[in-house]
Amino acid sequence: MKVALQYVNDIHGKVQAVQLPLNEWRKLLDKLKKYEQALKLRSDLKEAYEQVATLKQTKGHKQTLDEFLNEL
Repeated sequence: MKVALQYVNDIHGKVQAVQLPLNEWRKLLDKLKKYEQALKLRSDLKEAYEQVATLKQTKGHKQTLDEFLNEL
């Protein structure tokens, strides 16, 4: 992905900001949203696997899927 960037410098030549075309900015935001969704899914799956591991170690009654759905 080649983007036409423009750098904004202060009077000492230090870069203060970067400008890019609006359509490129929107593409970056879309990609960021997809990465955030993937990260959230990964986190949720990790938590679910940890909960399953904990349930496997416990004794006693374990709630079935039907029981869970009936509570909703």
